[in-house]
Amino acid sequence: MITLKGIEKYYRNGLNKSWVLKNINLEINQGEFVTIMGPSGAGKSTLLNIIGMLEEPSGGEYSFFDEPVHKFKERQRNELHKQYMGFVFQAYHLIDELTVYENIETPLLYRKVKKNERQSMVADILDRFNIVAKKDLFPHQLSGGQQQLVGVARAIISKPKLLLADEPTGNLHSSQGEMIMDLFKKLHEQGVTIIQVTHSDKNAQYGSRIINLLDGWVDSDEKVN
Repeated sequence: MITLKGIEKYYRNGLNKSWVLKNINLEINQGEFVTIMGPSGAGKSTLLNIIGMLEEPSGGEYSFFDEPVHKFKERQRNELHKQYMGFVFQAYHLIDELTVYENIETPLLYRKVKKNERQSMVADILDRFNIVAKKDLFPHQLSGGQQQLVGVARAIISKPKLLLADEPTGNLHSSQGEMIMDLFKKLHEQGVTIIQVTHSDKNAQYGSRIINLLDGWVDSDEKVN
């Protein structure tokens, strides 16, 4: 599904380069549940953003379902992202001007889902996340944990083939965090490929593989028993 060859990311500072990722070589198969771990500044979120086509690498090759993403223009990458991916952001990235309902509905509008079907899908997910009472509120009226729940709901509503999650339980109470991880486990069992960034050893155990980054390199890549 995903092949990364020699992926690099750096920022220029005059004549110097500040390296974030160096020579990342990875294969991620469809149906895997992969966890990316490592200390702060190791490049975890940058790697996730590159896989999610939200950032371009400075060098290397990226293939997604055998499509050469590294050769694509931004519009083509955006189309692939919308078609195949759901993304849970650490900083929520909800749209301030839209209600909870409208934020969750947004990916379905991108995919041109019919109105009746959209209404049904949003109603189901509001119920599943126990946030029906919040549907007409705006993001600033929600707690951090509630915003994160809305972000997860938005990411999974369009049934993506690839779910990318950056610290998905970082702002949630332990019971809410377990609910989200159990949901991820179910999605994985249904065939969704999941890549999560987390500091939580407990969350990592939900997955099938752990990739450890250190200073922008892949330090280890191991199966979970």
